[in-house]
Amino acid sequence: MTDDDRVFKALADPTRRFLLDLLFARDGRTLTELEAEVEMTRFGVMKHLRVLEDAGLVVTRKSGREKLHHLNAVPIRLIHDRWIDKYTERRVSALADLKTELEARHDREHRAGEQGVDQGDPAGGVGRDHEH
Repeated sequence: MTDDDRVFKALADPTRRFLLDLLFARDGRTLTELEAEVEMTRFGVMKHLRVLEDAGLVVTRKSGREKLHHLNAVPIRLIHDRWIDKYTERRVSALADLKTELEARHDREHRAGEQGVDQGDPAGGVGRDHEH
């Protein structure tokens, strides 16, 4: 299993995403603190944390007798860069190109409209079949 596969597997579960959200909100939580936030056994939370650790999304550090869990967002960023950025870049670029083209078209039409308008004609030249 690749690193990307482990991250996708870890993120596929809503409980694990919730645990990551808790660590994002306040990093360095104990198992007891995390367990208090979810409706499952301590063993269940430990299993989810193990999957998150295997994916590199959670790292632990001993602080005295406590084991603190910390979010490591680097693997998520790598997934973003690898799988999301490259697909959104083309779309964002296409939208920027479309905006530029629509603005240029608007400017051309606006200039053409100004050139064909007789200031004394309230209809602005609309409906003319021939020159006066």
